[in-house]
Amino acid sequence: MRVTFEKQALATVLTLEGRVAGPWAAELSRVWVEKAPLLALANLSLDLTNVIYADDDGIRVLREIYSQAQPKLVATTPWTQYLAEKITAIPPDHSDEEQENADND
Repeated sequence: MRVTFEKQALATVLTLEGRVAGPWAAELSRVWVEKAPLLALANLSLDLTNVIYADDDGIRVLREIYSQAQPKLVATTPWTQYLAEKITAIPPDHSDEEQENADND
């Protein structure tokens, strides 16, 4: 995976390339924690154009970035559009399920 930050006139663009999976998801999380405080988050774009795969860990990290910065997502292929939908979707709430399991104990 390749991660690039590019400061442009109106925004900072975070470009991801390759697979956001496994150890690369952890690395993206580490880089985000390091760089996020330095960015003008109000004008962040997240370019997913060259992402070819994301596992559950990768989607979790991308959701964290999205929830913290609300970047404009750039997704130009069917796969990246699907990924953008997964990132912006509200994760299912399992609290009812957890409560039911606790009641059965």
